[in-house]
Amino acid sequence: MDGINNFILSTAGSPWVYLGLLACCLIDGFFPPVPSESLVVALASLALSGAGVNIWLIIPAAALGAFLGDNLAYLLGRWIGTDRFGWMRTPKMRRSVAWARHELDKRSMSLILVARFIPVGRVVVNVTAGATGFPRRRFVALTAISGAVWAAYSVAIGAIAGAWFSEHHLLGVVVGVAGALILGLLIDRIITMVRGTSPGSQLPPGDAVPNAGEDKRTQKAA
Repeated sequence: MDGINNFILSTAGSPWVYLGLLACCLIDGFFPPVPSESLVVALASLALSGAGVNIWLIIPAAALGAFLGDNLAYLLGRWIGTDRFGWMRTPKMRRSVAWARHELDKRSMSLILVARFIPVGRVVVNVTAGATGFPRRRFVALTAISGAVWAAYSVAIGAIAGAWFSEHHLLGVVVGVAGALILGLLIDRIITMVRGTSPGSQLPPGDAVPNAGEDKRTQKAA
């Protein structure tokens, strides 16, 4: 345990950590397997346990990375659409995209904010926003807010764990990451319970998911 703690301390103090964090959060905006939440929580935990990490640099790095990643997903949605590849045309994915489009029309602010806390959910919502012509300026403003809130939330979880386990850096990281994952699952479950339905089931029968080309033609005709 002491050897692992010493390794964590030696690597966490590097200034490159913040650049790596920004890059990780950016990539996670369109590639969910990259665990940006876990990294933010882990670094915040180390900051509060005296590992040489500056917590006031973690928040802006994570928020900026999240903002850039979400907007890159938006641009990918405008370019690719929602049905270019085979995996996008599966029934489950089409229902998810249809649900995201439906919710963007009804409650865009709360959807984009909440989706930031759900790894796959944020990608679906942001790509759909781009593919369906959601206003770019409004999307930029909403993702700036959601990125900052998400970063502050993740840092708070890690900071609490780091303060509780200041003598054992590895344990603080593990507890912080586990807590963030559990809270993320709870948020997802609560949303489902409040809505009383799963994604896509609120849509009218036969509701189709237009691709980017169809949306652009509709906008021109209007």
